[in-house]
Amino acid sequence: MLQKNFSGYVFETGTDEAGRGCLAGPVTAAAVILPADFEHSFLNDSKQLSEKIRESLKPIIEENAICFAVTHLHPDEIDEINILNASMKGMQECILKLNQVPEFIIVDGNRSLNAKLGLKNTFGRQFSATEIELLKSIPNQSIIKGDSKFLSIAAASVLAKTYRDEFMNKIHKEFPMYNWKQNKGYPTKEHREAIKKYGTTKYHRMSFRLLPEQLELDFFEH
Repeated sequence: MLQKNFSGYVFETGTDEAGRGCLAGPVTAAAVILPADFEHSFLNDSKQLSEKIRESLKPIIEENAICFAVTHLHPDEIDEINILNASMKGMQECILKLNQVPEFIIVDGNRSLNAKLGLKNTFGRQFSATEIELLKSIPNQSIIKGDSKFLSIAAASVLAKTYRDEFMNKIHKEFPMYNWKQNKGYPTKEHREAIKKYGTTKYHRMSFRLLPEQLELDFFEH
């Protein structure tokens, strides 16, 4: 049974991300504040759930949450600030999007959500001084495997995963040869074979090792 609360605060936010290890597509973050009486027997770390169960949980979470937010950080930003910083920035952006300022934040992983605030990146959202101060002011706790321990982090993991899958299904139609509808941009053998055969696209993360061996890659401009 997942725990409902870590801090004792009413407006405690759980946050998580999906797609960190992918070769293509965004890293997607989500943040969720659940009411104190929320419970669901199926809700768990999204990686432990089937796609069908994740999709069934998505509207339940959205309808019952006090508030939630989802953010995509795209490959150009990932390549500029690195995937770890992009993952954290995505969760920070979600906190700023919430229509209720959190009293406490619990984040999946082992890194404080306040780390690396206000990166001066070319791509993506720039935080204002006021936004940085707000993020600094909210106490937070990183929890290893938090998505399998706390309901709000599990809910965030489900939203991050389902919204990211939806995005990958959409861009699959643009570049069907990579079969993103199936592999979601992860480094499967099929995905790497397609990169080897067709080259890269605007959705690939060029800072990642896209192929096991260093080969000349073509790039689709369209």
